[in-house]
Amino acid sequence: MTTAIEAPPAVARRTRYREVLAEPRFRLLFLTRIAAITADSLRITTFSVLVFASTGSPLLSAVAFGIGFLPQLFGSLLLGSLADRLPPRALIVGGYLLEAVAALLLALAPLPIAASLGLVALVALATPLFNGASGRLVARWLTGDAYVLGRSLNNMASSGAQLFGLALGGAAVAALGPHRTLAAGAALYLLCALAVRLRLPVLTPDPDGNPTGGAVRGSLRGAGALLRARGVRRLLLAQWLPSAFAAGAEGLIVAYSGRMRFAPGWYAALLACLPIGMLLGDVLVGRLLRPATRERLVVPLVLLMGLPLLGFAAEPGRFVAGGLLLCTGFGFANGLGLQRAFLDALPERGQGQAFGLLGSGNMTLQGVGPACFGMLATLLGGHGTGTAMALAGLGAVLTALWTLSWWRARSAAVPAA
Repeated sequence: MTTAIEAPPAVARRTRYREVLAEPRFRLLFLTRIAAITADSLRITTFSVLVFASTGSPLLSAVAFGIGFLPQLFGSLLLGSLADRLPPRALIVGGYLLEAVAALLLALAPLPIAASLGLVALVALATPLFNGASGRLVARWLTGDAYVLGRSLNNMASSGAQLFGLALGGAAVAALGPHRTLAAGAALYLLCALAVRLRLPVLTPDPDGNPTGGAVRGSLRGAGALLRARGVRRLLLAQWLPSAFAAGAEGLIVAYSGRMRFAPGWYAALLACLPIGMLLGDVLVGRLLRPATRERLVVPLVLLMGLPLLGFAAEPGRFVAGGLLLCTGFGFANGLGLQRAFLDALPERGQGQAFGLLGSGNMTLQGVGPACFGMLATLLGGHGTGTAMALAGLGAVLTALWTLSWWRARSAAVPAA
């Protein structure tokens, strides 16, 4: 059996990305993740187009775009313990198959809009189980700095595949139509399921991963224990809040472009600036900096997420706005400095649920952020869009100051229990 990549106890040596990708089991999960995120983006954009074409309602189209994000936190709270109780390979394969079936139903079955939205929401409830199982396997196979770079690679895969999937979605809908595009996404999910089923070894869940009892009660108990542990709770919030504020500003980019009367198409270029900045940040911070340096830069990088957004209060032009958004995206690299601390803070039992809770909380708050700051922009009126984006930046700055208040003393934090 392939051994996990070990790092020295002091984690002084900087691991290389090629060393992480040399781990065949991680490489399999990484490549299937890229394909699955591309399929996710195809489904999200195409389903939104399909709903708008059927109803003519911008509201329902927006709901269709975000319905796969918001239920994930509830799924983690109610079902998250299953990520530790069930065999990981079966969970991951089952997740891809469930996504494929949902995409095929959307493509082929004449479902009412309410039923279609309910179907996507139902799949989203189960998503934290599959992501939690995958995250637990990565933490088992990659240790030390290799684990941090593995998370970095996953972040880069998410950003790159989302960009590619969104771009591909528009072209595919134009060329194939929405129904065939959804079927193509289903085929991608099926390929991922097949690859994991054939190439990932059979793994058993940790027999001590959770106490006996009902899944819902065990999930609620496990989530409560994680959130009561101050060290875990702080590290969850430190990863959730900055991205939620950034998503709140991102959700206003289209409205800001319209307010400033930018030429058609510029909103798409501005939307691309954040994920491009994220890619640059993960590559440069992960590739060039030592682990200890990444950890020292956590707070400055969170500040970098928020401070550029303050500039939108002055309603800058398109080139300055793009530069500000690139800088905000670069600041997402702060998560690389938090990964080891988060893993170290987790209890031995229930790590799959913890990773599911981390991902589902991120997705849910990134869905809530745009809605909250969108309402704020509406209430402010007039110049409210730029002001609301600046207030989102202020929220990230305040999060950085809060993080500074305990990050240096994290070794003395209460251990997770």
